[in-house]
Amino acid sequence: MLAIIGGSGLTQLGSLEVRHSKVARTPFGEPSGPLTLGGIRGRDVVFLPRHGYGHTIPPHQVNYRANLWSLRDAGATEVVSVASVGGIRKDLGPGMLLLPEQIIDYTWGRPSTFFEGIDSPVNHIDFTRPYSPRLRARILKAAASCGEPILDGGVYAATQGPRLETAAEINRLERDGADMVGMTGMPEAALARELGLEYAAIAVVANFAAGRGDSARAVALDRIGAVLEEAMGRVRRIIEKLVET
Repeated sequence: MLAIIGGSGLTQLGSLEVRHSKVARTPFGEPSGPLTLGGIRGRDVVFLPRHGYGHTIPPHQVNYRANLWSLRDAGATEVVSVASVGGIRKDLGPGMLLLPEQIIDYTWGRPSTFFEGIDSPVNHIDFTRPYSPRLRARILKAAASCGEPILDGGVYAATQGPRLETAAEINRLERDGADMVGMTGMPEAALARELGLEYAAIAVVANFAAGRGDSARAVALDRIGAVLEEAMGRVRRIIEKLVET
């Protein structure tokens, strides 16, 4: 079953035929909200808004472990994460859709593994390719099938939040090789790998990162909502096509 984790701008799936909601309990606490289970074009789908249905949970306080655990318990085998990002590269402007291929993790203090505690064994995962190549290929095929442009590749820098970055910090991320910056990519991707879930992310550029493009002097926060509203419509069309593959 496919799971969709919605980020900023995607708190519901309009095409989802809702069957029921499920309040989940996990060994790691409660997820961001009840799971919404239903179908898209006859295929089972489970949806969870990362920041809660009222967008009340900041990136550094999301219970990533409970979210992924609850989705797996609900029967999910693959997860598509939808997240807004700031574009660092000059060609990554507002409204673009990206399919990142790599991650650099700058977060701190977030519970980042299911394997901890005195009685828990040490567990190492291979994270060379943090996103599932198979699921990425299916998303690319789905986007092409419905005529929605999506850029294949790029390095996602995961920062702590909830504040946006300084221009100097963005310069540093660029020197490190990052193409885009967001606040929710980690530890979500690593936790999915620990649970054996196929995981990929669709990144939506909400704005140029600090010091770039029209954010050279300041990030225009009042424009982000309109950009995400339009772009998420395209994301929904890709997801609808994805469930058919």
